[in-house]
Amino acid sequence: MEQNIELFFQYYASPLGRMILESDGEALTGLRFARPGARQDAPAAGKLPVFAETARWLDLYFGGEDPGFTPEISLRGSAFRQAVWTILYTVPYGTTTTYGEIAALAAEQLQVPRMSAQAVGGAVGHNPVALIIPCHRVIGKDGSLTGYAAGLDRKQALLELEKASKKFF
Repeated sequence: MEQNIELFFQYYASPLGRMILESDGEALTGLRFARPGARQDAPAAGKLPVFAETARWLDLYFGGEDPGFTPEISLRGSAFRQAVWTILYTVPYGTTTTYGEIAALAAEQLQVPRMSAQAVGGAVGHNPVALIIPCHRVIGKDGSLTGYAAGLDRKQALLELEKASKKFF
């Protein structure tokens, strides 16, 4: 049986809109853009070190730099989602990949004959830690911008910020 974990929240004012940082008190468990009209009264976390590290990471990132470090992260999800998120994490700053390329790598890692790009898209869409686990770097096989929970306008802005033009895989 899963135990209840107390979660803490903090906001970050990014150039692309307010972001919500979530932590279990030790590690970052969530990072996402707030929806317009979302509640403004999330429980305060005080000065958690992981929030300070994440804010520093975000400051560097939105300043147009590859931060070069990762705040401590704790991700919860199925083995399949974990495999996809691990692959996503390896996509370097300024590069892109496709759902199909991730599917091929995930199939190899999970030792299955093949994996559907649509299944990968579902796992990418459930990524709890945006930007740091860079789901915005995944594009369609024809180079088109597809699916981003925070909106395609933000996805395009993030790729432009990174000057993403080269393929990773």
